Amino acid sequence: MDFRLYDTLTKEKRSFAPIDADNVRLYVCGPTVYDFAHIGNARPVIVFDVLFRMLRYIYGPDQVTYVRNITDVDDKINDRAIRDFPGLPLNDAIRAVTEKTAEQFHADVAALGCLPPTFEPRATDFVLPRADGKTDMVTLIKQLIARGHAYEAGGEVLFDTESMPDYGLLSGRKLEDQQAGARVAVDAHKKHPTDFVLWKQSSAEEPGWESPWGRGRPGWHIECSAMSAAYLGETFDIHGGGLDLIFPHHENEIAQSRCAHGTEAMANYWMHNGFLQVEGEKMSKSTGNFVTIRELLNDWPGEVVRLNMLKTQYRSPMDWTLKGLEESARTLDDWYWVAADNKGGHPSSKVIDALSDDLNTPQMIAALHGLRNGAAAGDEKDRGKFAASLRMLGFLSETAAEWAGRKQQASGVDAAQIDGLIADRTAARARKDFAESDRLRDELAALGVTIKDSKDGTTWEIAR
Repeated sequence: MDFRLYDTLTKEKRSFAPIDADNVRLYVCGPTVYDFAHIGNARPVIVFDVLFRMLRYIYGPDQVTYVRNITDVDDKINDRAIRDFPGLPLNDAIRAVTEKTAEQFHADVAALGCLPPTFEPRATDFVLPRADGKTDMVTLIKQLIARGHAYEAGGEVLFDTESMPDYGLLSGRKLEDQQAGARVAVDAHKKHPTDFVLWKQSSAEEPGWESPWGRGRPGWHIECSAMSAAYLGETFDIHGGGLDLIFPHHENEIAQSRCAHGTEAMANYWMHNGFLQVEGEKMSKSTGNFVTIRELLNDWPGEVVRLNMLKTQYRSPMDWTLKGLEESARTLDDWYWVAADNKGGHPSSKVIDALSDDLNTPQMIAALHGLRNGAAAGDEKDRGKFAASLRMLGFLSETAAEWAGRKQQASGVDAAQIDGLIADRTAARARKDFAESDRLRDELAALGVTIKDSKDGTTWEIAR
């Protein structure tokens, strides 16, 4: 089988050849867990779940290691921790916030039909040297300093980009093209304006760890260099994430990892999913089109959301629309009717061929429609291949009867209470107090209430 993937680093579609076919290794940048994940966060989760499933199909489920990290060091997390847990020490408050939000994320992506990764490390667990000897951030920084790739200045430890001759290969950005005069003036302690932070000092009001460079916390990029090496080694097969991570995050990951370990590559293939818009516009809280996964799941089965996401090839930009969701729901109604009660045999070669061409999910869906037509016409072989293909892709988690029997359930909530909370939230949004608006939204969600904002006002219903 020729499994081809587009490699962002080489800018070409390449046949995939793992370093070790008995241990295929995949790393994907995971969420920053400060609130409910939005629909843009769902795209890489679903895309790389399909890749994970495909690798498991080709090499075997026990031969693939999938690592997706959790970032729990972030200014937004700090702010929410101070807001929600004012009586706790900050590091403890941060843990309390992220335990809850990580649990929300896990529930959401499970509902989308995504398999759990093999390992899901938290950034805060990999800051300091570990008893098990797995790679940590402080040790990586020490290695970079010792190899002449990092230096201390202005209370920070910085990566020296000029120490790496081919820095910028992933994004195509050359150092000589990044001379920003204003930035040099602001960051006068840097040797070069593109030098980036590996370790920074923490104030008493910020989370911090004791290190050789004083109490502080790691820069963002060093997290993934440490966690990927901890579970996958110094060089592994595939690194994935959103298009927005190419620069600076992934570029800087490559620099740190290669220079710390003295390797030619961090990962042999780099994959990036495209951007997502909502109804033709960039998603933003200020425009009122910010959609969380949880809000979608209140209105739609997770498999509908999953199918709708896969109708666009992962590298292409995507427009998330209500019309698309409605079409996906009708398609799944039909697919369940045709295939759900067939236990199936092996996935169709046409489906596998489509996925083998850089996860060509539109072509995959076309192949599924062809199988569906054959099955509906009475071809039992097609029905078996159709059902097996859908299950391999994360669909048909219910019986046909269960799918058809979905109904909204009564809740017994106090309508006056809900209306009052809605009014308070509307007022908070009007004065642009988004923190209070988010708090009220969470309170409504906890009551099982789905809110829908439009130009005509806010309506609500009990979640299905």
